[in-house]
Amino acid sequence: MLNRKNFLKRAGLLSGAVITSPLWPFFTQQSIANTIIDLHAHPGLFFRKDMDMYPGDQALNQRLADIKNTGVKVVFMSLVADSPLLVRTPTGIEVKGSFAKGDGWTEFQKQLKFFNDLIITQGFSVINSYRAIDTTTTKILLTCEGGDFLDGDVNNIEKAYNSGLRSIQLVHYAQNNLGDLQTQPAVYNGLSNFGKSVTKRMNELGMVIDVAHASFKTVADVAEITTAPIILSHSILKAEADRPIAIRAITPDHAKLVAQTGGVIGAWPSGFSFNIEDFANNTMRLIDLVGVEHVGLGTDMDANFKPVITSYSEIKTWAELLESKGLSKTEVNKILGGNAQRVLKQVLD
Repeated sequence: MLNRKNFLKRAGLLSGAVITSPLWPFFTQQSIANTIIDLHAHPGLFFRKDMDMYPGDQALNQRLADIKNTGVKVVFMSLVADSPLLVRTPTGIEVKGSFAKGDGWTEFQKQLKFFNDLIITQGFSVINSYRAIDTTTTKILLTCEGGDFLDGDVNNIEKAYNSGLRSIQLVHYAQNNLGDLQTQPAVYNGLSNFGKSVTKRMNELGMVIDVAHASFKTVADVAEITTAPIILSHSILKAEADRPIAIRAITPDHAKLVAQTGGVIGAWPSGFSFNIEDFANNTMRLIDLVGVEHVGLGTDMDANFKPVITSYSEIKTWAELLESKGLSKTEVNKILGGNAQRVLKQVLD
């Protein structure tokens, strides 16, 4: 939480430049929205239409309208590589089974087809380069949660890139052959040799490396190898050990690894926070640790656990809370999307 000393220090910056934009009609002219980028989302759980987790076309269409109507600039829409292996339970996600050779790539192709059909139907366009980002329309950056679809073949990265993929979250819930997870016992003591090859190839192609769900040692290995900033698309700093899904929160040293690459951590409005104000306080703890330049937003919409932000329109409240806790409008703009935009400019071709 922001202490009084830091609040007074930041309050002296409030006379900085005010950036306005027509993108969010519910913000005033003295407001804080010029670039809104969501580093991680599953709108309507769109990633697999034949899954039990898919809520139906109505929910999907409502979410996509929510994105458009609130003027979000870029959404990282994430396929889920290991989705056929995941089962939702009252206590969280459980992993059932594993992929046979080739199954991961086949699943990726199924989800990619649905994604492409969705984009055509809804009139969104996909970011293939930094130049594709503009201020007039919402753009989609295609990503995949988990590198399971690579099937142990580094050449599949380029195939996926040519299909439009611009970011890979290396690991998710099912143990794959890239590296260790936060939520499973260590297998590789960090990145595997294949994971190291994937990291290097993603750097070469100009793809955003996402280390969400990865263990501390895996992130440390990525940070040592990468030649570009990385993201940790959706997490939050640890607090009380008995908070919900505390296993997915990160330590201060974990967060610092991402910041040291010049990267960004997407503040995660999950049920780890008690409400949206508690989420703002947890965001401030992250800012005070790594600096305002290294914090963004990763909503995990619509696959989050008991989310405290359930609509993109509620980001307005979060932004106003951050400003009330001592951030300048310019600083809040960085968190809403400016920091993510900087990383995209550095990484994408």
